[in-house]
Amino acid sequence: QVDRFMFKLVVDYPSDREEAAVVARSLGGPIAIEKKLSLAALESHALSARDIYVDRQVVEYAVALTNATRRESPYVEYGSSPRGSINLVHAARALALLRGREYALPVDVRDLARDVLRHRLVLSYEALADGVTPDALLTEVLEDVPMPQIELSRAEGAA
Repeated sequence: QVDRFMFKLVVDYPSDREEAAVVARSLGGPIAIEKKLSLAALESHALSARDIYVDRQVVEYAVALTNATRRESPYVEYGSSPRGSINLVHAARALALLRGREYALPVDVRDLARDVLRHRLVLSYEALADGVTPDALLTEVLEDVPMPQIELSRAEGAA
């Protein structure tokens, strides 16, 4: 069922100092929550992400990364399903929007690949015994699958 989530973010334990600050904050009453974004604004951003252009090479790169997780390996029982490719492209659109672009680039896919794919790999018992993590396997995938270079027009490159 975790395959239905777009991301799996890894959050490490806080340092002693950070954890002490969290505990200290918990001793007071509830804090006032400040609204930063209206529902209408959030919906507007979501609609804007749909307008981000995705070149065929970006889609092909996402598919190649996802497909590489399915290659025969003693450490992987099952690689990512097609939802991995779908979510890589949708996440890349959103990241392109956040980065101020009207188009997604392969680098957007690459930068999100671990977060989008790590929970989509089913590791073998051998991987677990050898201490191999999904992130280590995805690092190999990212090194093995060449990232396409998309030439931008002079106007786009100067912007």
